[in-house]
Amino acid sequence: MVNETQLNEKVVLVTGSARRVGKAILLKFAEAGAHVIVHHGNSDSAAEQTAQEARAFGVQATVFKADLASPDAISDLFSHIEEHFGRLDVLVNSAATFFARSLLEIPLEEWQLVMDVNLTAPFLTTQHAARLMMKHQGGAIINITDNGGRRPWKKRPHHSVSKAGLIMLTKVSALALGPYNIRVNAIAPGPVLPPPDQTEEDWAFYKEKLPLKRIGNPDDVARAALFLATNTFITGEVLGVDGGSILTVGE
Repeated sequence: MVNETQLNEKVVLVTGSARRVGKAILLKFAEAGAHVIVHHGNSDSAAEQTAQEARAFGVQATVFKADLASPDAISDLFSHIEEHFGRLDVLVNSAATFFARSLLEIPLEEWQLVMDVNLTAPFLTTQHAARLMMKHQGGAIINITDNGGRRPWKKRPHHSVSKAGLIMLTKVSALALGPYNIRVNAIAPGPVLPPPDQTEEDWAFYKEKLPLKRIGNPDDVARAALFLATNTFITGEVLGVDGGSILTVGE
């Protein structure tokens, strides 16, 4: 159970938090008393709705639109955070993009976009966040990877490579930033929300194969993020929130 004083008045950035899992994570932190930054790439109305829901918990919530494939946009995002809040205590790298395509069909520009958003952007946000966190005696960084980073996904090879890289980024960042009291961990969700290219039949297949025989939900991931943000002796770990699907479900 999280002590409310651990997050009260803290500042949390969740990338990709206008919708889906990112939104659930951001609202969980707002409920725990943290001020939040709703980041989105192209979801203005959804982002503002998420911010309104966060403000209902009595916290501050700002909205910032940024293309994570652009280093300049990422820099502007962190300038906004410093200007409005003066600090950052928790960064959750939740934003991601993916395409269903076989290895030999991937065009270079699509490969580059996936790497830019899924791996290079978390690298840059980690650098920016760490510099802010160092000014306030530490913080927590949480990267949302998935099981595609722990085993190959045949239908999404570039996504799989980017998420495997994100896992290693988590570990090297934990090693580098530990002396500054900055903890870096990752969460690997399993079947929580269906990707747009999956059918109800695909989803039923996952449910049947899962050891727990049920699908998860975004709140499962959000509660794991809250746990990793507040436990001060965990770093460099990848927490599977997948109903045991890594054990049984092939891709």
